[in-house]
Amino acid sequence: MSFGTIIWFLLGVVLFFGIWKFGLGMLKSMTSTLPAPPPAGEMRRINVRYRCGVCGVELRMVMAPDQDPPPPRHCLEDMDFVAPIE
Repeated sequence: MSFGTIIWFLLGVVLFFGIWKFGLGMLKSMTSTLPAPPPAGEMRRINVRYRCGVCGVELRMVMAPDQDPPPPRHCLEDMDFVAPIE
């Protein structure tokens, strides 16, 4: 066997074990349970957009105590939910 053949063999073995470990890590991450939701009253991360139907002001809400917060009020009216473009 030549020196080049040994290098290619060792490179193949290292790549095999690297891909194997990466694959097992991905499978383990998919089977882990989700963390419990935070207790009531704590702020949660959200991404919700609202628009005032009277004057057109837009608002982006990123933190709220609930996952589905009630719409804020502007111009003495409830703001309208704007669907994300994503």
